[in-house]
Amino acid sequence: MAKMNVKKGDLVEVLSGKDKGTQGEVKRVYPAEGRVVVEGVAMVKKAMRPNQMNQSGGIVSQEAAIDASNVALVCPSCNKPTRVGHSGTGKDKVRVCKKCGNEF
Repeated sequence: MAKMNVKKGDLVEVLSGKDKGTQGEVKRVYPAEGRVVVEGVAMVKKAMRPNQMNQSGGIVSQEAAIDASNVALVCPSCNKPTRVGHSGTGKDKVRVCKKCGNEF
């Protein structure tokens, strides 16, 4: 199980694949598998049966999980995809931008 540098709610940019260059918010993180679900990225079609919430059923589009190594965190201050560094120790540990040095 690898350490994840992205968390739910982070803005990330896709680095490779069919959605390369797309930015979106992380909706879900799977640390055990090393995968993330990004809003509007890796859309797949899924057949749904009718149920109480979806009366009609049919085919719906939803996001699929992509590998966490294919996304880079977007720094809020310099608005560029960047690698993540860490500073501080224990409870004071924060993530910092490798390009500008500001914390996330």
